[in-house]
Amino acid sequence: QVQLVESGGGLVQTGGSLRLSCAASGSIFSITSMGWYRQAPGKQRELVASLTRGGLTNYGDFVKGRFTISRDNTMTTVYLQMNSLEPEDTALYSCKAQRNSGGSIWGQGTQVTVSS
Repeated sequence: QVQLVESGGGLVQTGGSLRLSCAASGSIFSITSMGWYRQAPGKQRELVASLTRGGLTNYGDFVKGRFTISRDNTMTTVYLQMNSLEPEDTALYSCKAQRNSGGSIWGQGTQVTVSS
């Protein structure tokens, strides 16, 4: 099993920055990729950024160079550095780990609120 715990969310003003962390534990060897998703009230969940064990990254179109996903060497922890935050970035941010079995694990999420 894999467990994910997110941290780093909070309230920030427009233009500010936050760094989210997602710590994985358990069968981390089974993780092939990790990613951040977000869901705002009344909207569908969308990909923010993902990172494979091999180092390939993928970002949502709305990121526009403002966010960076990174990890530690063992892929135990994945980070999302968010800069130039806008009110439209307000959402619940959740971490997802994709496993080599084909299944996925989600964390509980961390709230990001950007005030105007």
